Parts: sequence; structure tokens; C-alpha cells
Amino acid sequence: MAYAILKAGGKQYKVAEGDIIDVEKLDAEAGQETTFSEVLMHADGDKFTHGSPLLSGASVVGEVVEQRKAKKVIAFKYRRRKGYHRTVGHRQKLTRVRIKTIALG
Repeated sequence: MAYAILKAGGKQYKVAEGDIIDVEKLDAEAGQETTFSEVLMHADGDKFTHGSPLLSGASVVGEVVEQRKAKKVIAFKYRRRKGYHRTVGHRQKLTRVRIKTIALG
């Protein structure tokens, strides 16, 4: 089974055709195609191709499924006996992408 390792939003993802991944928010509507050109490695069975650091001409094409938000993350700071506490919440915006094709170029 062929797979690729791509870089999007400062993170790396191992993807194969048909996979659904959540990446940091992309400026795309649901149903649009997006292309990831930062491909670090491609593997097909026992054949591996890697770049230094990127594969030239390689790309991964995906279709945007939806724009969504991750679960809320709560950061609670507390100092005992000092009367100090702070609560800060954050909810990351994500884009859900279905991988359509992996091309070496």
C-alpha cells in the first residue's frame, strides 16, 4: 500500500489514498481541492523515496470535507495559599481533508 509523509501547518502526517486527516485551518470551502506540495517521503511496498528535505515535484491532492473545531483545551494556573488562579481556554480551528491522490511528479 502506497503512503506519503507530508508537512502541513508545521506538523507531519502519514497519509494514504482515501485517508481523512485534520490539519490546521486552510482557506478553502468544503468540496474544494487542495494540494500539499511539501512531501517528505513516499513509499510503495518496499520502494522508498525520500527528499532532502522535500521531494521535488511530488504532491498530495486532497478534498476539503469540512471546517471544524477541535475539543476545548483548558489551561488552569494555580498557586496554593496565594489566592492566585487563572483559567484560559483555547479551541483550535481545523480543516478535515480526504486524501485523493499521491503523485511523485
